[in-house]
Amino acid sequence: MASLPSPSPSTSTSSTRPELVCPAGTPAALRSAVDAGADCVYVGFRDETNARNFPGLNFNRKELGEGIAYAHERGAKVLVAINTFPRAGQPEIWHQAVADAAKLKADAAILADIGLIEHAHRTHPELRLHLSVQAAASNPDAIRFYAERFGVRRVVLPRVLTVQEIAALNPRIAPVETEVFVFGGLCVMAEGRCALSSYVTGQSPNMNGVCSPAGEVRYTETSQGITSELGGFTINKFAHDEAAGYPTLCKGRFIAHDKASYLFEEPTSLNTLTMLPDLIKAGVTAFKIEGRQRGRAYVAAVVQAFRAGVDAVMAGKPLPDIDLDRITEGGKQTTGAYEKAWR
Repeated sequence: MASLPSPSPSTSTSSTRPELVCPAGTPAALRSAVDAGADCVYVGFRDETNARNFPGLNFNRKELGEGIAYAHERGAKVLVAINTFPRAGQPEIWHQAVADAAKLKADAAILADIGLIEHAHRTHPELRLHLSVQAAASNPDAIRFYAERFGVRRVVLPRVLTVQEIAALNPRIAPVETEVFVFGGLCVMAEGRCALSSYVTGQSPNMNGVCSPAGEVRYTETSQGITSELGGFTINKFAHDEAAGYPTLCKGRFIAHDKASYLFEEPTSLNTLTMLPDLIKAGVTAFKIEGRQRGRAYVAAVVQAFRAGVDAVMAGKPLPDIDLDRITEGGKQTTGAYEKAWR
């Protein structure tokens, strides 16, 4: 078992330019992300090996090969998310996804399942491995285990840590890199542990790659507005002047004590644009934008905004004043757990 070096507490990577890791749910979105300034794009195969397994999204092998070539020609990297958990005794399509990512010269595979990580490390030692947020590794012991045992080079941190906690974590796990979410949809569940969708539809994001599968979604127009349903259950009711959001249980509006409210989480988007200097000082290696299910216009707008933000910080200039309200979920923004302002 390889050992990680013990870093000095004074070690700092605050002067290192972080990578901007951007979503690409389609070949068109990949090109838009690269053209807008992404350092890396992350993608998935068109099957249940990735956690965004929706109709019309993702890549077949030919498309991914072409996408990798397009990115590499322009100096960008491609990371392949194989971040669902294989069915017991039926790991074949997950093993094939790892093999194909390596064959197509992907720059890394993003994995969550410990058995699949072991398989990838053993059978494709040349393939760089990143630990998915779905693995929910947020402390030094867990992260160092994956690094020492399987050679994992980067961990995508769950969205539960403050900036100060991330700053304290980084020197304890060096040289393992950290990647954090900076924009996009939030999840109130511990990543990799959500079972809400499976209760209603029989399919889960962890196993099938689908949170609220499209085939289970229904919208019904009434005299009062629009009703959204998931698996036959009413998730929300919207007035005519409200935007009808996608029905997920965690962001549903339910009646409790005779009052309709968002019991789990209001629709809102993470936006850390103003916190980029602090995250860079904390030693974060990569900034991740969420949204593989979003269109190329969303991808281009967010990538351009964060490209300008990162470049400004690294040049010692003020952050640009960029309004992203129009593309946030519910038209609302939050810094989430990074500040934990509720404490």
